[in-house]
Parts: sequence; structure tokens; C-alpha cells
Amino acid sequence: MPELPEVEVTKQGIAPFLEGKIIDKIVVHQPQLRWIVPDDVQLACQHKINSVTRRAKYLFINTDVGALVMHLGMSGKMRVVDSNLPRKKHDHIEIELQTGKKLVFNDARRFGSCLWQSPTQPPLKILRSLGPEPLTDEFDENVLFRRSRGKLSPVKTFIMSNEVVVGVGNIYANESLFLSGIDPRRAAGKVSLKRYKLLTENIKQVLAKAIEQGGTTLKDFAQADGNPGYFAQHLLVYGRAGDECEVCQSPIRSVVIGQRNTFYCVKCQK
Repeated sequence: MPELPEVEVTKQGIAPFLEGKIIDKIVVHQPQLRWIVPDDVQLACQHKINSVTRRAKYLFINTDVGALVMHLGMSGKMRVVDSNLPRKKHDHIEIELQTGKKLVFNDARRFGSCLWQSPTQPPLKILRSLGPEPLTDEFDENVLFRRSRGKLSPVKTFIMSNEVVVGVGNIYANESLFLSGIDPRRAAGKVSLKRYKLLTENIKQVLAKAIEQGGTTLKDFAQADGNPGYFAQHLLVYGRAGDECEVCQSPIRSVVIGQRNTFYCVKCQK
């Protein structure tokens, strides 16, 4: 599943081709995604795209009359191609621009979504309870410490909650907890303010580094077969069960927490 860095890089990749351009038409080949694509998305036609922004893992294509709110789901990808190029399998939505280009949303598993946010209506339900963005000053150790008090759930589950902080998906939760020396199984309410300070710093560092690494794939969004998907990263624990820890050479262990595979070093993380 694309996580925050992949979504941020997607935003950076498509924005130069969309911002300031006028939407000619929107063709919905398959409306049955995670939620049915509403007819209201057609309201954006013949309007200029003012900006492309991101909130959590949602992408907003903003116009004066409202915003297309898109989510990549588990397998969603976007690419910008010439409008006359034929549709490929699983190309469900095509946003055609007056420039002769089109933004194509491809989603093999159809867990992605395309919704409409009117400027005159309350925020969509999926957006109302989102926590702070992890790469902003709104997210710090005090946020985690305050919200964790009394919680017995594992700290890994806690930091992956979008109501606590958005965008800390499974890969980056594993990596951040390892760098912070925190056992992912430890109760969130048992983690000290000092350790949450280190954890917030590492979350920011890990996400920022992943986005920077993903910047090398930006050119792929303008290729006919282009989308970077997951980009190459050096991971310290994620997916390395049985391998030696790079710090202490103990074997990396794996356990399921909250139905997600979790990787940690029993010696380095307490």
C-alpha cells in the first residue's frame, strides 16, 4: 500500500502538469472503487486547477468550485500522458486537460477512491478526525505523550492511528521505532516524554528521507508507462525477519501487531 512518502512524491510528480491548467473533461470508466465515484466530480470540468495538495494520504485537485479528493488505496497509481494514448487495463479515471495531456488513475484492486469536496459543505467524513501532519511543527513529542496517557495498546498501533498523527504507515513505523530503541509491543502509555521526543524526531527524519529518495522518480510520472510505485530504500528492520541487526547482529524478529507484520530487534529495542 502506498504510504505518505509515495503519496507526497505522487503529488510532486503530477502537480507541474496540472496546476494552472483547465480540465476539459473527466471520464470515469469504472465508478465502483472503494466508494462509488460521485457525479459531482464533473463539476470540475472547464475549471482551472489552482493547486494540487496532500492531506494525510489523500490528494486534492483544487478548483474554484471544489476539489477532487483522491486516494491511491492499496494499488492505485497515477501517470500523466498524452490524451490520445489508448486506455490501459485498470485505468478507471481519466482527467483530460486542455493542454492535450491527461491524468490517469489506475487501480488494479479498486481500493482507491475519487470523491468530491464542495467548498460550501462540511469536510468529508473521512477527513474530519485526521491528526496533525508528521512533517509540520504541529507534530511533536507533546502530541504523542498527551494522547498516549493511559493507553495499553502497543505503541506501534498508536503511532499508526490517523487520529494521532497521519501517514505513519507500517514501513515507517517499524523503522522509526527501531531508530528510537522502542519495542513496538510496549504499551503506548508506558513510553516516556523523553522517548517520545526521540520518536517524533525519527519519524520526521525517516519520512523526509523517504520523500527525498523518491524525488529521483519524479520524471516517471510523465512517461507512458510511468509511475514509481515504491521506490528503493535501505530499510533497517522492515521485511528483514531472520537477518542480522545492523547494530548488534542479533536476528531481526517478526510478530503480528494489529494485523500488521512487525519487525524489531529484541536487543536494541526495549
